[in-house]
Formats: sequence, structure tokens, C-alpha cells
Amino acid sequence: MNTHPDILLKVGDITKENVCAIVNAANYSLMGGGGVDGTIHRAGGSQILDECRKIRQEQYPEGLPTGKAVATTAGKMPAQYVIHTVGPIYHQCGQACPSLLASCYTSSLQTAVGLGCKDVSFPAISTGIYGYPKEEAARIAYEAVKAFLEEGHDLKVYFIFHHFDDKEIFERAISKLERD
Repeated sequence: MNTHPDILLKVGDITKENVCAIVNAANYSLMGGGGVDGTIHRAGGSQILDECRKIRQEQYPEGLPTGKAVATTAGKMPAQYVIHTVGPIYHQCGQACPSLLASCYTSSLQTAVGLGCKDVSFPAISTGIYGYPKEEAARIAYEAVKAFLEEGHDLKVYFIFHHFDDKEIFERAISKLERD
């Protein structure tokens, strides 16, 4: 498979990634939840929730808008930061779905660069309970990250998948994009 040299795919546990920042597929409340969000909050400890509460009080009293990103400490995890982004709920976002999902990746990468990060790890945003079709989400994620990197940003980007099957879906979507 021929991917961008600074985009790497692997199966693993995002909470164990030794990178500058990991991305959390958060819900708008920033108060933790299920899936990746709950796993990150549990692994990082109470510092993450404390900082999320402060963000809600000071910046986003109505919750973090879909497609935006904010950073907190990573608490007890090896990463320095957690970048929280809210992905679109597929059956609710209509024609805005692709641009909202792309914005999650772009906003997260902009936040990482602003923090001085040289590497960041992403989960597959919105493909769990939010119902985004995995192949379509993979295409959007790859294109958004590749476009950002091609603007000259010096960043290694990892996509971390919990299951090998999800990594394979992503690889097939990228291969198809690179062939077209």
C-alpha cells in the first residue's frame, strides 16, 4: 500500500501511544462517555475531566461544537496532551457530514501544531456509536490529513485501530484513493 510517508496505520491501544498528543473522539459535553472517549478518560485520570470542566465553563458552556478541537493534559497516559474533537453523528448531519468529519481531523492537527507537537495519534472518529460508514470515514480522514501535511506541516500522524479488521478497511480505502 502506498500511503503518505508521514501517515502510519497500526492496531493498538491509543491510551498507550507514546506521542505528543492523542485525539479523543469526544462527545459535545467533554465529560467522558463510552468507547474511545470513556477509555481515554479512565486511562488519563481525573486531571482530564477537571480540564474539560474548565473548558466548558470558560470557552464552550453549551458544549464543544462538532468539528472543533480543544486540548487538555493526557494525565497518566504516556502522551502529553489529549485533543478532544466531536465527530458528526452520521444519521443527523446530512450533507454536512463529510465537511464536519474532515474538520475534526484538520482542527485536531491545527491544535497539535499549536501545541508544538511532532506526532499525533487518531482513532477512527465517528465510526463507532456515531454510525459513520467506516470506508467513507477512512477516505475523508486520509484526505484531510494528507492535505494538511502537504501544506508543509512537519508532523507524523498515526491512525490507531482497536481491531485489525478496521485497519484493513482503512487500508483498502486508502489504496482505492491512491489508485484513482
